[in-house]
Amino acid sequence: MRRLLTILCLMAIAGAATAADVNAGKTKSAVCAVCHGVQGLSTLPNAPNLAGQPQIYLAEQLKNYRSGKRTHEVMSVIAKPLSDQEIEDLSAWYASLQIVLRESK
Repeated sequence: MRRLLTILCLMAIAGAATAADVNAGKTKSAVCAVCHGVQGLSTLPNAPNLAGQPQIYLAEQLKNYRSGKRTHEVMSVIAKPLSDQEIEDLSAWYASLQIVLRESK
């Protein structure tokens, strides 16, 4: 039974990932750019970078803001009207952005 539940969860995650539209997320992210930057790199010291974050993490946080489980003065208002599809698209967009680290010399 446990194995079956694990397989079903993985299938649900994979299904959500394939249903997301990265280009729609990029378009929708214009509102987010004010605080999180055009490419998901924050422009404000108290706003997190979104670029390169795992899609499942970003989607969960947006859903938490939308439901009120997680609160923030701005994010609660921004997330409230988002549909599940918009959340998947936004999280796919930010997850698709690659972060490259280089060691300084």
